[in-house]
Amino acid sequence: MEKKEKRTAGICYTLAGGTCWGLSGCFGQYLFQEKGITAEWLVTIRLTFAGVLLILLGLLLTKKKMGNVWKNPVDKKRLLIFAIGGMLTCQYTYFAAIQYSNAGTATVLQSLAPVIILGIVCLREKRLPHKLETGAIFCALSGVFFISTHGDIRSMSITTLALLFGLGAAASAAAYNLLSGDLLRKYGVYASVGYAMLIAGIVMVIIVRPWRYAVTYDMGTVLATAGVVVIGTAVAFSLYLKGVSLVGPFMGSLLGMVEPITAVIISLVFLGASFHIMDLIGFVLILGTVAALSLCSK
Repeated sequence: MEKKEKRTAGICYTLAGGTCWGLSGCFGQYLFQEKGITAEWLVTIRLTFAGVLLILLGLLLTKKKMGNVWKNPVDKKRLLIFAIGGMLTCQYTYFAAIQYSNAGTATVLQSLAPVIILGIVCLREKRLPHKLETGAIFCALSGVFFISTHGDIRSMSITTLALLFGLGAAASAAAYNLLSGDLLRKYGVYASVGYAMLIAGIVMVIIVRPWRYAVTYDMGTVLATAGVVVIGTAVAFSLYLKGVSLVGPFMGSLLGMVEPITAVIISLVFLGASFHIMDLIGFVLILGTVAALSLCSK
């Protein structure tokens, strides 16, 4: 395959992977709105089954031994911390934000994670943000302001829970990225994310006990849940990672922004979500901030 063809294929794979992640949030919104499912039940099911699925994919697709992480005591401890402090909190706050708002708003708010990581980096390095970084932080905060108040500081345009869970999703996504770095480099995504999901899922099963929930298992519930687990996990990870391997992590991070865009469009067109002009301005400010930070860190 020629270089140009590889780049084109990589862009298509990456966009498809990001789109699948955006679809996952919309499937969740459908389950919350139409089927009365709760975030606790959905996250428990998703983490457990997606963890098993990723581990099986890892055994099939990678030549690395999936059990290596359990042989290193330090990495085993890191994996457990990542599973609870990163994976579980990231998944729960994200789907709870969808439950209390919609997939588009929740996904855009979660996209603030790079801004939070920037703040942590500045604290670690004991420095103030550079000019571009300061501008990015200001734009991100302005975006949150427009989404939450529609420009009127005296009122809240989304529920307090939606805003708190949305910002919590961004913070936990930042923790997810910071806690997973070494594990991903050493053991790959299928072992690191697969085991973390399964561990987090088992913890959720113990706490939530999903069999107690009165869930109607009709075709819509089954297909949407399968969409969250399969399309939003196995298919999304496989396509995105294949794409990044062809175009590189920098281009991959920019193309991955199709996720919140997909979630906003599908929420608007198919799920009946309504967005004020100030919401859209807030979305543009936040996504523009993420793009600027990606360009800055090239």
